[in-house]
Amino acid sequence: MLASQPRTTTANLPPVVARRVEAISGSGKNGGIALKSSQLHGLSKNMKCKPIRAVISGGDDKKVVDEAEEKKRQLSSLRRGDLDVRTVITIRKNIKEKITEKVEDQWESLVTSLGRGIMVQLISEEIDPVTGSGKIEESYVRGWLQRPENHPNIIEYAANLTVPRDFGVPGAILITNFLDKEFHLVQIVVHGFKDGHLFFPADTWIHSRKDNPESRIIFRNQVYLPSETPAGIKDLRREDLLSTRGNGKGERKLHERVYDYDVYNDLGNPDKGEDLARPIVGGKKRPYPRRCRTGRPPMEKDPLSERRIEKPDPVYVPRDEAFEELKQDTFATGRLKAVLHNLIPLIASKLANSDIPFTEFSDIDKLYSDGVPLGKKHDDNQWFVKMMNRLLSVGESLLKYDVPAIIKRDRFAWLRDNEFARQALAGVNPVGIELLKEFPILSKLDPAEYGPPESAITKEVIELELSGMRIEQTLEEKRLFILDFHDLFLPFVDQINSLPGRKTYASRTLLYYSPSGTLKPIVIELTLPPTLSSPRNKRVFTHGHHATTHWIWKLAKAHVCSNDAGAHQVVNHWLRTHACMEPYIIATNRQLSSMHPIFKLLHPHMRYTMEINALARQNLINGGGVIEACFTPGMYAMELSSAAYESTWRFDLEALPTDLIRRGMAVEDASRPGGVRLVIEDYPYAADGLLIWSAIKELVESYVNHYYSEPNSITYDVELQAWWHEIKNKGHHDKKDEPWWPKLVTKEDLSSILTTMIWIASGQHAAINFGQYPYGGYVPNRPTLMRKLIPEEGSQEYEQFLLDPECTFLTSLPTQLQATKVMAVQDTLSTHSPDEEYLNQLHELHRFSSNDQAVQKLFQEFHTKLENIETTINKRNKDVQLKNRCGAGIPPYELLRPSSGPGVTGRGIPNSVSI
Repeated sequence: MLASQPRTTTANLPPVVARRVEAISGSGKNGGIALKSSQLHGLSKNMKCKPIRAVISGGDDKKVVDEAEEKKRQLSSLRRGDLDVRTVITIRKNIKEKITEKVEDQWESLVTSLGRGIMVQLISEEIDPVTGSGKIEESYVRGWLQRPENHPNIIEYAANLTVPRDFGVPGAILITNFLDKEFHLVQIVVHGFKDGHLFFPADTWIHSRKDNPESRIIFRNQVYLPSETPAGIKDLRREDLLSTRGNGKGERKLHERVYDYDVYNDLGNPDKGEDLARPIVGGKKRPYPRRCRTGRPPMEKDPLSERRIEKPDPVYVPRDEAFEELKQDTFATGRLKAVLHNLIPLIASKLANSDIPFTEFSDIDKLYSDGVPLGKKHDDNQWFVKMMNRLLSVGESLLKYDVPAIIKRDRFAWLRDNEFARQALAGVNPVGIELLKEFPILSKLDPAEYGPPESAITKEVIELELSGMRIEQTLEEKRLFILDFHDLFLPFVDQINSLPGRKTYASRTLLYYSPSGTLKPIVIELTLPPTLSSPRNKRVFTHGHHATTHWIWKLAKAHVCSNDAGAHQVVNHWLRTHACMEPYIIATNRQLSSMHPIFKLLHPHMRYTMEINALARQNLINGGGVIEACFTPGMYAMELSSAAYESTWRFDLEALPTDLIRRGMAVEDASRPGGVRLVIEDYPYAADGLLIWSAIKELVESYVNHYYSEPNSITYDVELQAWWHEIKNKGHHDKKDEPWWPKLVTKEDLSSILTTMIWIASGQHAAINFGQYPYGGYVPNRPTLMRKLIPEEGSQEYEQFLLDPECTFLTSLPTQLQATKVMAVQDTLSTHSPDEEYLNQLHELHRFSSNDQAVQKLFQEFHTKLENIETTINKRNKDVQLKNRCGAGIPPYELLRPSSGPGVTGRGIPNSVSI
């Protein structure tokens, strides 16, 4: 009888899914993500429905069919020699359901009990000689199983089928949802075949037939290359891929899962105001990677731009790319914090008729102790003070910032030159530093437009700072390094400086690597575009030896930091990880079947990326968004990002070892991790990163060798070749003709491409994202913009500077409103969600994606390597000889430690670009 047959429980779920359930019940050790979807109650035409009383009450009865009827059916099938098969469908609900949703659930339970809820069709891998396609057996689900204890958000439904003994092994299941709304399918388990339980991993939203009459195809957890696909499911493999591509027409609906390409034509909003018009990014004039097409209608004032959807309304992403419920809650909490930190200072500044600058360091300290600045408490804004008191009584902690790691141990660390330099190796943007290979330093910009290419940094200036050491010796010994933002920023400096309250230079900074093993900044060059009166508009600064030059040096360093923060945010962070990953994700879903081994390998590294990118277009990189309001490039941020893409981005140089070699930070050495030897051994980002890179590379190579053992199997894989062709020609269309694109012919080619993609999504993004608040949460350490140029001798500003240098410094930084906006965003972007899935969990995520034990062993070995790497990193952070990651007041370098808990931890490598 059905109630006594084997059933799937949460013990059968993949560990990550089980942890998600445990997070809801509070029974798990490590937590997990929450489960969401509409509640469904299924039926099967071979099962008697529960009494309506039981359906309405939630169904506590364990018996879901009449015992006599069940025995009769079993006896009949035995006489025919057929198989009794049971399909168990696992669905997850929302944690938080509204009253109306609960009523809908009960109504759907009643409707489904009458026989039309969810239909399942088993498709055999063998051909039916009559139809010429896979054999089919179908049934409606009819009834549900007992819920797992303490896991109210997991529901299991059953459908019984009788199939001929020669049916073969089912390779796919078609799911048709006859209900009025979608539901989230976790997995399907089929019992009754001789091979034991057959798993069909899903983790997908099943649309209502009212939205789309097509059934969803769910494949068994069996890996097949295209040429190996069983005949019975070959057509389904092709149909499933076609369904993800769409036809490139019309506006996408939120329930769809269509992946297609478009340019960034939705950043501006000229219909709302001319000041919000922005150029299209992507195309010959402003090259850029492509984003997901949404197909919205054009704007009225700019027919080439797409009409914007403003928050809180959602921007389309393919349905399965959207945040799950706990992620949404975490992000919403961050947004609430941002509202409290943005709206309140905005009101305060409006009351004061100005955007208030910091005038004392204590103003900044109050952000962590007293909370948001309220402005002066005049009689005419007592209502505002009363409102604040009410807010404070509701939740005072939401109005305060946590003390950032950079000042938690040493409040004055940011002032020191060695800390300024150390952060180039172990801070939030450790990918900008390069070895100075040649002298004099030359620009690659057009001298007719930007003046003489030679830097104003002379040999004499450098050697004076090196106490007489000859520059030739330092170059030979590889002791001079540079942070060079000159060519990136100079074409935009005049435009940026025309914006109100914003001033910048194009900067170069030379750093000396001392025999003691630490870096020291020695010379800073700040450049403005040439003018008729000043064709060589360059200023050179050194740290000096008296009070005035010390303060000037601090201002120069702050301008370098503002360049660095801008380049980090819109180039190294947004462009090189977020924007460049999106075409890989689109192509993977369009060209690789979910049965393809490369799809299964890449799938964990694509989670949430398209959703976070869509939110960025809506709130961060859009016209008037946070990036424009609070970072140096302002409204030219995306144009600057496009210029960087055009001049510097190359896929073949995105691999960590090749990037280090390109920047002169490493040389080839086959005996070292990643095949390179670091020029500065104590380079925390690179030293830890190479361990992670090597582990990923070894896993990928073993995985590829396992599935591509036959000669020419790479070139014969039609899906794989179409995938790589589309990435180059559609995803990165503006660079499709570049000669440096890797070929995809050998296993080595494929392994290299995949290792680069996985590194970018995991280690690279973690290293440059999760340190944003720990390092940038203290404004003087890392100002995201500067509001004043450095005063020149003889000017009135210079006289004011001499009288009050601290005031000049602080009023040059972002205003209180700008600072609190940035801090709120950085705090949110640095936060790990409770549902995060980390690199050291890949062995769990892949456990149910394939039943190949050899592959499971590869992922288990990878997990063990990452555990060892974490131990190594912990030891390094206690090694007093490693001065760039250890010392009095220095926060340990943990950004590439694989594991983390939720919150702002400054460590942990998620599998994907998920925030």
